[in-house]
Amino acid sequence: MSHSTVPRSRTEADTTGKTPVASGGATGTRPNRPKARLSRRLRFRRDRVLLLMTLPAVLLILVFNYLPILGNIVAFEDYDPYVSDNGIVSMLHSPWVGLENFQQIFADSAFWSAVQNTLVLFFLQLILFFPIPILLALLINSVVRPRVRALSQAILYLPHFFSWVLVIAVFQQLLGGAGLFSQLLRQHSFDGLDVMTDPDTFKFLVTAQSVWKDAGWGIIVFLAALSSVSPDLYEAAAMDGAGRWRRMWHVTLPALRPVIALLLVLRVGDALTVGFEQILLQRDAVGPGAAEVLDTFVWWNGVRNQDFGYAAAAGLVKGVISLGLVLAANKVAHLMGEQGVYKK
Repeated sequence: MSHSTVPRSRTEADTTGKTPVASGGATGTRPNRPKARLSRRLRFRRDRVLLLMTLPAVLLILVFNYLPILGNIVAFEDYDPYVSDNGIVSMLHSPWVGLENFQQIFADSAFWSAVQNTLVLFFLQLILFFPIPILLALLINSVVRPRVRALSQAILYLPHFFSWVLVIAVFQQLLGGAGLFSQLLRQHSFDGLDVMTDPDTFKFLVTAQSVWKDAGWGIIVFLAALSSVSPDLYEAAAMDGAGRWRRMWHVTLPALRPVIALLLVLRVGDALTVGFEQILLQRDAVGPGAAEVLDTFVWWNGVRNQDFGYAAAAGLVKGVISLGLVLAANKVAHLMGEQGVYKK
């Protein structure tokens, strides 16, 4: 049988042929040349459209987030808003007191009581509230029928859109002195209970309200992370003999770990903000000893008592501590191998 005389293609000839030897001694390879770094002017010309698109957002952040920081000068003054109709003029003409407001804060037992209540609420919500969205996301993700999954998501999301006034009213109708549970207990010859005015259970009440209102909304981020997991990983784990719990432990949770680390860092940075409106609405029912937190402390002294410099100093202390918590939590995330809020 005669062989074909059709010439080989250029690609095949180049593949089978000899290639020149690179300077490093390797055959068929080219030396890695470092990419030339573009100048700042060229990068600006290349990205000018993207920069123009982000310019409005940057201006909004500057106006509403960074310019108000200049108002922290009030913490070092005996601020009097009635000096002038212009707030900036009032800041410039108010008496300068230096660190006197901070000295009064650190010597105030009410301030430290507010710090204690804030930290207790934070740890309770971190332990009892933070894991619940993760568990709900895993539960919804395991539902096979799309209609049942969509219905359960809608039911869980709905309380997030309720105002805190409505949420507290619902709990009042259930757990108040004249609520449903108290009436049922009295009908069966038991003493009624009034959880809404009990200072000892107030912290657990606030945590339960937060769980009922916002746990459903928190699962959105985790469901988005779960949707990015490749089904091939579950199939491979099932072929290796892994059951449902094994697949969740070795496939699902590792996929959620970066999101969990990021949200945990943000939650730690927001530790001293535990719900201003929610607690303010219930403060008078249980008393400031159990319900006073840093946000209500700042509001009570700044707005109600008109001591703006003292309240600004308390708010500045809270901001500095929150910043330190974010940096510390982000460092821990880096040590765990996660990205956190920003890269190293």
